[in-house]
Amino acid sequence: LLLDPLTTQPLGSIVEGRVLSVLALPGDRVVKGQVLVAIHTHEMLDARKELSVAKATTVSADSAASVAAATAARADRLYAAKATSLADVERAHAASVAASATRSDAHAELKRASGFLDHLVGEGPTPRGTDEHAALIRAPFDGVITGRNVQAGQVVLVGTPLVTIGRPGTLALSLHLPEAALSAARVGGSIQFTLPALGDRRFDATVVRVAPSLDSLTRTLEVVAMVPDREGILKPELYVSAELFGPVGTRALTVPAGAVQSFRGDTVIIAVRQAGLGLHLEARRVRVGRRNGDRAEILAGADSTTKVIVLGAAVAKAEIIRRRATAVGAP
Repeated sequence: LLLDPLTTQPLGSIVEGRVLSVLALPGDRVVKGQVLVAIHTHEMLDARKELSVAKATTVSADSAASVAAATAARADRLYAAKATSLADVERAHAASVAASATRSDAHAELKRASGFLDHLVGEGPTPRGTDEHAALIRAPFDGVITGRNVQAGQVVLVGTPLVTIGRPGTLALSLHLPEAALSAARVGGSIQFTLPALGDRRFDATVVRVAPSLDSLTRTLEVVAMVPDREGILKPELYVSAELFGPVGTRALTVPAGAVQSFRGDTVIIAVRQAGLGLHLEARRVRVGRRNGDRAEILAGADSTTKVIVLGAAVAKAEIIRRRATAVGAP
C-alpha cells in the first residue's frame, strides 16, 4: 500500500532562509490555509520595503496624474477663450498622458509588490507571535500530514522539501504482475486483498493505471489500484496478499490449487486415466497463470478433458517417484 500520488503533495520552501518552527507533525489533521512551517528570510524584509515604496509611489503618481488632468482641462478652456496657444494645450495634454502612464506603472508595481508579499504570507489566519519577517508555508487543502523533512533551526533553499500532506480516505495499491498474468491487467479491473494483521477481512480496490511496458530487470508489469479507506484503518507501506480478477465473462481453464505440485523443478499436475483395471498416473508439466487460494489457471499442458488428482495429489506424486526409483533399480 502506498500514498496516492494524485492526492499527496510534498511542500517545498518558497524562500531561502532558516526554519523558525514546524507547526504540524506526521499524523496531524490540518485544514486549508493552516500554517505548517515558518521560515525567517530576508526576502520578507525586502518584500515589505518594496510594498511600502510602491504605496508611496502610487499616492504620488495618483496626485500627479490628477494635477496633469486638471491642467489639460484648464488649457482647453483657455484655448476656447482664445487666451492660450494651441502649443500650450498640446503640451498640457501630453503631460497628462505621461502622468497617466506613470500612474498605471505605479499601480502595477503596487499590485506586484502586494502579490509577492501575499505569496510569502499566504491566505489564512496567522498564529499569534509569528515573526513578521517569516515566510509562511500553509496547507493547500484539508488533509493529514504524512511526512516531515525539516527541523527548527535548519537552513533551507528554495525547493527544499519541508512536509508532505495527503488527502485522507484513499490509498494506492501497487502490484507487480508476472508475464503469465498480463491478460488480467486492465484499467477498471477488480482486486481483493487481505492483511495479515486484520485476519480474513477482505478489502476491494479498482485498477486505475497499468504501466505501458514491463520492467526490464524483474520482467513484471506494474499495476496501480485505488483503495478507498473510509475507516482509516489501512496504512501506507503495508504489504498485502492480493488477487487480481480478469475481465468479466472471459473463460479460463482452472484446477483446484491443491492439484498443482512442484516436481523436480517443474510445475505439474497429477493427471489420471483409466488403464485396464487400474489407473495410470502421470506428472504432467503445465504452465500456470493466475492463481489464488482456491484455483489455479492452466495456460498450457492440459485441457478440459484432463482428469487430475486433487485430494491426495502429494501422495500420488510420491507414488510416481517411488515407481520411477523402483524401475531404475530393477535388474
